[in-house]
Amino acid sequence: MAKGKVWLVGAGPGDAELLTKKSERVLNMADVIVYDALVGQAIIAGLPETAEKVYVGKRSSHHAMPQEEISRLLVSYAERGKNVVRLKGGDPFLFGRGGEEIEELLAGGIDYEVVPGITSAIAVPAYNGIPVTHRDYCSSLHIITGHKRRGKSLELDYEALCRMEGTLVFLMGVASAPEICQGLITAGMTPQMPAALLSQGTTAGQQKLLSTISELPRRMEKEKLPTPAILLIGKVCTLAEDFGWYEKLPLAGTRVVLTRPKQRMYRLAEKFRSLGAEVLEFPAIQICPIKRTNLFRALAQIETYQWIVFTSPSGIDVFFEQCAEVKFDIRKLSNLKIAVIGSGTARQLEQHGIYADLIPEEYSAAALGEALAKKAGKQDHILIARAEAGSPDLLARLQKDVCHPVDDIAIYRTEAVDRTLENVGRDRPVLEGLAMDERAVFVFTSASTVRGTVDNISLEACARMRAVCIGEQTAKEAGRYGIAVQVARQADEESLVEAVVERAAVRKK
Repeated sequence: MAKGKVWLVGAGPGDAELLTKKSERVLNMADVIVYDALVGQAIIAGLPETAEKVYVGKRSSHHAMPQEEISRLLVSYAERGKNVVRLKGGDPFLFGRGGEEIEELLAGGIDYEVVPGITSAIAVPAYNGIPVTHRDYCSSLHIITGHKRRGKSLELDYEALCRMEGTLVFLMGVASAPEICQGLITAGMTPQMPAALLSQGTTAGQQKLLSTISELPRRMEKEKLPTPAILLIGKVCTLAEDFGWYEKLPLAGTRVVLTRPKQRMYRLAEKFRSLGAEVLEFPAIQICPIKRTNLFRALAQIETYQWIVFTSPSGIDVFFEQCAEVKFDIRKLSNLKIAVIGSGTARQLEQHGIYADLIPEEYSAAALGEALAKKAGKQDHILIARAEAGSPDLLARLQKDVCHPVDDIAIYRTEAVDRTLENVGRDRPVLEGLAMDERAVFVFTSASTVRGTVDNISLEACARMRAVCIGEQTAKEAGRYGIAVQVARQADEESLVEAVVERAAVRKK
């Protein structure tokens, strides 16, 4: 058996959009992903489902796996022919022990590559409005580990650090901050030197504490900002108030949990990210096409229909996939009129070069049925291509006064994502934590996304969850589980985003 290969990949400081293109490419072809505690939640949530995921995180006083065992694990997987990604927070070589892992790979004759990552030493200050260099303040940057072995002092040349007069960035330095500040003062640094503690930078949990080296330890003890955090010392810290930009974004400090099917995530996720949200993708359902349905028979006699109806973007995708499967010539649709439930479904239809003839003013199955009943002729033959568990309101309203000939065909079903499986099992405690996180907002786009989510958390967590729902039916389903909801003004993506922004504004007041 041919040996596999190992990639040492830097995941950056936490923001999923700071993951490099090369990192994404390598992750998508991985058989195994061995990842750390400092890899951002949003990145972990977006890891490919096909890869085996192995958590080896190290936190203060708690290591899931010793470093020597991690290194041997990489070799073991590669010897079995696996493509392995060793995913590390920040950069693999900046206090990331990447060098030790390479030594083990070399000893085992394993091929490897290094994919650098954006370090928190630069990115986190930038997200807090602090340039680590500025020609009016300093001309050098020094990155120092603040980590010390248990029972021992830091072995730092404080006098040399003072002489360099550059910006000092201490990684893993929260516990050592009082010792560092005192050491610098003793070595001659002015007690009034600006300092900052930057907590959970580039994520929704981002916080900063601005002070001086003499006052910072006391302030830290009082305010107790969570880790991970970096310690920044230098005159550039005074720029934070004027240069701060992240906190001004409408959704800064907000975690948005998306629950729709993975193939429908991208557009909505991008909208939230552009507004500053930390987006976590936890698809609660998956779209499962129903093969060899009555749709194939309907396509064979498509000329007998006058209308075709779509109730979701997923239905659009499945319909055209099945058309391609039987080599159906879509030019035959030219004589049909097409009705869709809302603007999102209409946009997805447009991706195929086709424009809807009917979109109801209210985006619901009932409104679609009423609008189509008024528009269609009494003898018009109607084809409905939708989910297996489609709303009965569509047919009820459509045939309220006139019994239109209708073929209601289920072309796909939605199934809950099973988070008890090996590769997604760690998602369950994360979802539980997000449900109880006051900064987190769950976005539900259907009743099935509600059910698929609550299947993975406790009723207690449901009671503390905050959610925005696309419509009344979805909100009704969420209410069954005690979830506090806000309903979008209209059943479309734009209104969903607006509702989340409104909720975030209220929380920040």
